[in-house]
Amino acid sequence: MAATITAAYLHHLAAFLVVGTLMVELVLLKGELTVDSARSVLRMDMAYGISATVLLIVGFVRVFHTEKGSMYYFSSGPFLVKLALFIVVALLSIYPTMKFIGWRKTLRQGRAPELDTGTRRKIRMLIHIELTLIFVIILMAIMMARGIWYPVF
Repeated sequence: MAATITAAYLHHLAAFLVVGTLMVELVLLKGELTVDSARSVLRMDMAYGISATVLLIVGFVRVFHTEKGSMYYFSSGPFLVKLALFIVVALLSIYPTMKFIGWRKTLRQGRAPELDTGTRRKIRMLIHIELTLIFVIILMAIMMARGIWYPVF
């Protein structure tokens, strides 16, 4: 019982951190980049990646080692949608992360990275899409927990 509660707590905590770090990135990328704000974006993106990884690992621990069991989850339409959307969000995050990583050399030189309007718009749009999909994932979690759209077969 304590392990189940701990896993649920860590899962929810990681989910909140994923949303929070994306929101901070979005706000920081709205204004002009400075050395400090660009470093903050890099830190937030790293925290985002770590949180998403924890979310995935703890999520699978819950699937395979908690009371409902993997058969419940893999027979649940909302769970399968959740998993597919998580993969889509992960893929969407690759472009921004690669751009942010590309800033490291410039930041080491003490200069703010250049971010043209088109790239800024694209990155912010991708983050908006990620956040929207995360909110759909949350809806799927609620449906899954209530047995809606179960079983899919």
